[in-house]
Amino acid sequence: MYNMGSVKAALYRGRGLVAVEDYPEPSGPGRGELILRVNRAAICGTDASEWAHGPLLARPPVILGHEFTGTVVAKGDGADRFTVGDRVVCGAGASCGRCDWCAAGRSNLCADYRTFGLHLDGGLAAYVAVPHDICLHVPEGVTDTAAAIAQPLAVALHAVRRSGLMAGRSCAVIGAGGIGALVVAAAAARGAYPLIALDIDDGRLETARQLGAHITRNVRTADLAATLVAETDGLGAHVVIESSGMAHAPAAALSGTRRGGTTLLVGLQAAPREVDLFAITAREVNIATTLAHVCGTDLPESLRLLAERPLADIVLDRVIPLADLVEQGLRPLAGGTARGKIVVDPGDA
Repeated sequence: MYNMGSVKAALYRGRGLVAVEDYPEPSGPGRGELILRVNRAAICGTDASEWAHGPLLARPPVILGHEFTGTVVAKGDGADRFTVGDRVVCGAGASCGRCDWCAAGRSNLCADYRTFGLHLDGGLAAYVAVPHDICLHVPEGVTDTAAAIAQPLAVALHAVRRSGLMAGRSCAVIGAGGIGALVVAAAAARGAYPLIALDIDDGRLETARQLGAHITRNVRTADLAATLVAETDGLGAHVVIESSGMAHAPAAALSGTRRGGTTLLVGLQAAPREVDLFAITAREVNIATTLAHVCGTDLPESLRLLAERPLADIVLDRVIPLADLVEQGLRPLAGGTARGKIVVDPGDA
């Protein structure tokens, strides 16, 4: 029950410093807030990078976790869409609702955007406080484990929307692990044809096939740009989505995009990269980028897809207790050995 004084939480204090410990439960709820008992929380490369190399974006000390779902145990004034006992999924961060970007429907670029698990206490805890206006009801038939994947799937859907991909157009996804697998699922939902997945791991490529990729290629020993061109009749793909974050991948993605096509950059680069701007300009290749998701647009579509298809079952690696977060969660993610999404049960500490 709520109002226990302290709860178990994964507290991040700096590089290599994550510990599951007693932490004061969230106060409130304030006006427009919900207190959630967290049912499941997924982790991603951002969490692993903060643990292995950070602080990068995080402002410690902070409770990690921006991909989570829970049950409402208390609500503040103004949170009238929800009742105690509702299962909800929450967006990744809070926006102000007043700046130019929020007014334009681009709340992910808010001038005062604050991400759970980085700037605000997140969902790798027994309870979390969240604004009601970035929460949605979890549909019947969507399990808690599946609902924990709604936020990263929303990120993938936002990315594909940013690329301008249309049904019947070719799309190549570089990197099919973590967010890349969900990008494949999002591109398949958009009707990409052919949909090509490139990776250096056969297990990830099998996952991509299950998610809807028509062509998969292991490029561990192959030239990435040449493979992209070869798999698209020598023309390049209409859309190439780079989600691996590998140093050589942006240049290869641009080379493998057809004239007038679009290269979308999803994977974050650790340093500036050199690209051939003359070749890009001469072929009128569009370069797009993407960040996070827009709650009102991407999160509802994510929940709809999770209700329609067993996407969570396909991308899930394991469900772990909160106590094993570092050894069974962050460490394999940082080391590149995770086979898919890792989901945490905060109630199993």
